[in-house]
Amino acid sequence: MNPHLGPDVKDEGAAFIHPTALIHGKVTMTEGVSVWPYVVMRAEMHEIRLGARTNVQDHVMIHVGYSTPTIVGEDCSITHRVVLHGCEIGDRCLIGIGATVMDGAKIGANSIVAGHAIVSEGAEFPENSIIAGVPAKLVKVRDNGAANLVNARFYHINALNYAKGVERFSEADIRAMLAPQAKA
Repeated sequence: MNPHLGPDVKDEGAAFIHPTALIHGKVTMTEGVSVWPYVVMRAEMHEIRLGARTNVQDHVMIHVGYSTPTIVGEDCSITHRVVLHGCEIGDRCLIGIGATVMDGAKIGANSIVAGHAIVSEGAEFPENSIIAGVPAKLVKVRDNGAANLVNARFYHINALNYAKGVERFSEADIRAMLAPQAKA
């Protein structure tokens, strides 16, 4: 079984795309991206772009807005059951389980959107934000980049392993994930 990659999908060196993924329209997955089970991405208008080493976890839905693309930066973790809809996510962000980020919203680099938060249309948050609630609000400012990078590293190493049929971390994998400034 192979993932569905529509004719306009560009794979620029993804590390792993799970066979159950459904990817339609103008979608670009750059170097090291990983796409996990049951992800759906659709870009009938505008585009979806995933930055290097970003991971899109199980059951995520990414779509474009009526007037906005969906752009995700590098080293981001888009966690389980997230919905991204016509928004922009900066580098080294973590979007928590079950969160929704709506059309025209912009999340600055090194930020965290808490699980189950709903980021309203057009909402903008600066770098280093911690965002939570319904509707989502800024609850704290702190540089989350290093912690978010560890999560992204975990998924990048995991993706490289899965591509080789390895489903468990070795001790060397764990050291690489936790090493400062390490790249998988």
